Amino acid sequence: MKRQMRTLIHALCLVLVAPVLAGEYAVVVSKATRADKDWQSVVAVLVKKHEAIVIEHDGEVAAALGSLRAAFPRYTCFVATPKEATGVYVAQVHQLTRKLDADPYTDTFWGILTGYNAANALAIAKHSKPLTVRKVASGTEIALECVTEGLWYDELVKNKHVRKRPGGTVELLRGPDDTTEAFTKVLTEYQPDLFITSGHATEAGWQIGFRYRNGFLKSKGGQMFGENTRRERFEIKSPNPKVYLPIGNCLMGNINGPDAMALAWMNDVAVMQMLGYTKPTWFGYQGWGVLDYYVEQPGRYTLTEAFFANHHALIHRLRDSATPRGDLRGLAFDRDVVAFYGDPKWSAKMAEGKLAYGQKLTRSGDTYTFTISPKQGTKSFETVNNNGSQRGGRPIVAFLPNRVSDVQIIKGGTLSPLITDDFILVSRPKKHDGKSLLVVKFMAKEVR
Repeated sequence: MKRQMRTLIHALCLVLVAPVLAGEYAVVVSKATRADKDWQSVVAVLVKKHEAIVIEHDGEVAAALGSLRAAFPRYTCFVATPKEATGVYVAQVHQLTRKLDADPYTDTFWGILTGYNAANALAIAKHSKPLTVRKVASGTEIALECVTEGLWYDELVKNKHVRKRPGGTVELLRGPDDTTEAFTKVLTEYQPDLFITSGHATEAGWQIGFRYRNGFLKSKGGQMFGENTRRERFEIKSPNPKVYLPIGNCLMGNINGPDAMALAWMNDVAVMQMLGYTKPTWFGYQGWGVLDYYVEQPGRYTLTEAFFANHHALIHRLRDSATPRGDLRGLAFDRDVVAFYGDPKWSAKMAEGKLAYGQKLTRSGDTYTFTISPKQGTKSFETVNNNGSQRGGRPIVAFLPNRVSDVQIIKGGTLSPLITDDFILVSRPKKHDGKSLLVVKFMAKEVR
C-alpha cells in the first residue's frame, strides 16, 4: 500500500522547472575536432541547417554540461571523429544528457554524428530530405503486417523466407541454404529504406545465421561485403539513404577502429541513422524495444523519437519498485550501451499503417489533454510481435510540443501518468474492455 501511495504521489505531484533559455538545436564538439579543417565543415553545415548554437569542450564531453543546461536544446548533435566516438563516449553522452534537469530521464533528443572520415560525416550532415520508410528488409522475424512492403529471412530456421508485396498478404517462401548472396542483393537491388538485423556479431562482421551455419556480412576500411560459407565474396552497392536497426546484435555500434561495421554502414551503405550496442548484448530491452515503437506503430514516431521513447520506458521500468531484481540488472546494463548515430533532427518515419490504438495530445491554453483510444477491441494493447528479447509491455509515450513546468494533473490520475517537461508516459493497460478511452488532462506552464 505504501509503495502504491508513493507511485501515485510521484505521478500527481511531479513539478519540473526547465531553464528559461530553452533552445532548439545544439552542436557539441571538441575544440580539436572543430579546429580540424575537414571537420569544421560538418559543424558549419549543421549550424546553417538547424540555426544551431555550438558548444565546445576540451576533449571530455561531460564538460559540456553547464552550457547544455543553459541552452537546454530540444536536439543535440554530438559531432565526433571515429577515434572519439568510442563505447566510453557513448556512455558519457547518455549520462550527460540525463543531467540537464532534476528528473532521471534523457532531456534532449541526441545523436552522435560521425563517419568513416570527415567526408562521410559531411554527407550525413548535409542530407535533409525526410525519409518515409516503405520498404523493409530484415534478418530476423518482423511484423510485416505493419509495413507497406518488406521481406525477412529467418535467423533461426534454415530456408525460411517471408515476404509481403505492396497491397498484398504475407507469403511464406523457401529461401536458399546460405542467404549471404541474397542479402547482398537485398541491399543492392531491393534497396530497403530500413534494414534490421539480429544474432551474433562483432565490430567487424554480422553472422547471418543464428541457429544454423550461414555466411557473413563483413567490413574492412569503410567498405561492406558478403562472404558465404564457401568463402565467396559478394560486393554491396546500396546508395539509397536508409536507416539501420541491429536490434539484437552484439557490438554493432562499437567503433573500435577504421574497420568497424558501424562506419561501413554509414560510409558504404548510405545509413543516415542507426542504433547499435557497444557491448555484447544479453538483455535486449533498449535494442528490441525500438521495434515496438517504430515498426509496430507505423507513422507515429521518427526513428529518433522511437529510440528515446523506448529509453524513457527503460528508465521508467528501472525506477519501478515492482520490477524483478534480474530485470533491474539487465535494464541498468542496457541504459548506457546503445549508441544512436546520425543527425537527431533528421526525420525517418515509417509510412502510415495499421495501429492497434490511437493517441492524441491536444492543448487549449495551459490545459493539455492526452487521449488513448483502442482500435482493435480487447486486443488493442497486446504485444504485436514476440520475436526477440524483452518484447511487448511498452508504455504509451507522447512527446509534448513544447517544454512545460508546474504540472498539475486534473483528470486521469488513476492511470498514474508520468509527465516530465517534454513527454507524457502512461503504462500500457494489462486488461481493457476494448471500448473505453483513456484520458489524462493536466495543466502546465509553457517554458519559453
